[in-house]
Order: sequence, then C-alpha cells, then structure tokens
Amino acid sequence: MPFALHLLGLAVFAQGTSEFMLSGLGPEIAADLGVSLSAAGALTSAFAVGMVIGAPLMAALSRRWSRRAALLSFLGAFLLVHVLAAVTDSFAVLLVSRAVGALANAGFLAVALMTATAMVPPDAKGRATSTLLGGVTLACVVGVPAGALLGQLWGWRAAFWAVALLSLPAFAGILHSVPRGAAATGGAGVRHELRALRDGRLLLTLLLGALVNGATFCTFTYLAPLFTRVTGFGEGWVPVVLALFGAGSFVGVAVGGRIADRRPVALLAGGGAALLVGWVLFVLLAARPVAALVLVLVQGALSFAVGSTLISQALYAATGAPTLAGGFATAAFNVGAAVGPWAGGVALGAGMGFRSPLAVSALLVALALVSAGLARQVWYRRTGSVSTGVRSR
Repeated sequence: MPFALHLLGLAVFAQGTSEFMLSGLGPEIAADLGVSLSAAGALTSAFAVGMVIGAPLMAALSRRWSRRAALLSFLGAFLLVHVLAAVTDSFAVLLVSRAVGALANAGFLAVALMTATAMVPPDAKGRATSTLLGGVTLACVVGVPAGALLGQLWGWRAAFWAVALLSLPAFAGILHSVPRGAAATGGAGVRHELRALRDGRLLLTLLLGALVNGATFCTFTYLAPLFTRVTGFGEGWVPVVLALFGAGSFVGVAVGGRIADRRPVALLAGGGAALLVGWVLFVLLAARPVAALVLVLVQGALSFAVGSTLISQALYAATGAPTLAGGFATAAFNVGAAVGPWAGGVALGAGMGFRSPLAVSALLVALALVSAGLARQVWYRRTGSVSTGVRSR
C-alpha cells in the first residue's frame, strides 16, 4: 500500500480517537463546566449527527477542490477546533466545536476513502479501505483508553490537546505525499451523482453497512457494564476488555481487507452468519469469564471484517457517484454508530438487563441477513439469476 495511504490512516486514527474518547471523559467535563452529565452526553450526539449530515454534504461542497486541498482543509479545521475545545471554558463553545469537528471529520473521511481507492488498482479497493479503517480500530485499541488515561492524569483538556498534536504529523505528511493535482471530482454534477442512490445494489449495501455497524457499536458502547455487572470483572478490567475488542477489530480489518476484493460474497455470507451466531452465544455465555473474553475478541474481528467489506462494496457499487461515494459510505457507517447505541440504551432503559445490548446486536445482524436474503429473492424473480447484491470476482 502507498505510504500516503498510511498517513491518511494516521489522521483517521486521531479522528476516531476524538469520536469515541468522550465515553470516558463525560463526568469530568460535566463537573468542570458546570453542566449535567446528560448535557455532557450531548457532545457525543452532536458529533454523531455532524458525521451523518457532514459526510455527503462536505463531499459535495469540496468536489471542485483537489483531493489534497480538501484533505488539508478538513484536517486543518479538525485540528483547530480541538485546540479551541481544549482552551474554552464555555460548554456552548465546546458543543459547537464538537459539531464543527464532526463535519470536518466526515468530510475528511469521505474524501480519504476516494483518495485511498484511487491510489490502488481498480480491484484493490477492499485492501485500501481496510488500511484506512485500520485507523478506526487502532483508535478503539489505543486511542480511547489513552484518552481516558490522559483525562484521569491531567484532565479532559489533555485528551483534546493530544488529538490536535496527533493531527499535526498527518497534516504535514499529506501536504508532502498526496499528489498536488489529484482532482476530487469526476466531472458529473451533484444531481447526477445523487441519482446513484436509486441503484438497488448501492442502497442495499448501505443498509447492510448501517445495520452491521449499528450492531457493532451497540455492544461496544455497553461493554463496561456488561463485563462488570454480568461477567463479574472489576473496573480495572474494562480497559483490557475494550482493548481486546479493538485488537479483534484490527485483525478483522486486516484479514478482511485481503479477502474482500477476491471473495466478497463468501466473506459477507459466511462472516455475517458467524457474526449472528456469535452475538447469540454472547447473550447465553456472558456470565462465563473465559467465554466472554473469547467472544469479545471474535466478535470484534467478525464485526469489522464484515463492516469494512460492506464499505468497500459500497464504493464498488457507487460507480455513478465518483465524488459522493465516500460520503454515502461514511454516512451509512455513522448512522449505524448513532442508532446502535441508542437502541441498546432503549433496551437498557426498558429494564431488559445488561445483556440486552447483545440481543439488540443479534437482532440488527439478523435484520441485515434477512434483508440480503429478501433482496436476493427479488432479484432472482426479476432476472432469473441469483444476485447477492455485492460485487463478485
């Protein structure tokens, strides 16, 4: 993979850390700025909404820029708002900075996906996507626990400073490594590209991506209470469990990226079925420490192997939207990241117990498999041939 692709991954690592690190910083922010814990939780919601809205919007606004100019502009804005967040004493300013940071993050990821796939041969989009999304999984393994540790040692502002500092080498690297003349637009108008959303294969792939990613982050968000209240581990085990899930995710992205371009149908069908079985087993075996630790590793690997493959398949499917394809994929990814934890929270709020997010994850994956199966049947009735809805070799 080109060196510039790894620099994009470094920026995605910093941005992924920013997206998820507030899960361990909320109480400190609330106490320092004099707001309620629920108000501090709105910082996470603002980021999620900004990611969903910002991905296609920022990709459309930057379509006339060169890819390098778009990447540097989005990463520069992301860096600056984190400096602002680190020095402000106003919760309102912090809230706005999170929303603006999410817009910049979404725009960067949308353009980075298209830049990454343009750097490799046409049949290597899966590997390029997995390399880029490796930054997200590393954020889960290293960035989020490190952010929580920085918050404990030097206060929540230190975590924002760390994200800004991480962005600096990525900014310098992109400045010198991404070709100056690489255009972000393929020449087609925005309306023409939006028509790509009429394509059934693309819509199905985006739906499946949102469902699978929703399942992933539903459980990831509530791993701490699951392992302390059900499995019986102490609080000191929580970072280990989170890192174990992240390690599995990193393995899943790495291995999945090598298979996704050659055998995407087999990976999605087999991996999706295994993912569903794993969530069901997790519900049943959550109280058994060894089984729970094994399953958190396996489910992290399966979730990101299947999820990253669906993102690369969305890029393959969106041939009619060369500029907005990355925005579509990023938006679907973050719809799942927002809806999954919300659904898990609804189940917890309804008194269904700390295993309920696992059951919600199983339900979301089951919906994905049923949707794929129904689409396959509809396609067969229309054409007389079988389609899985994804590109095959």
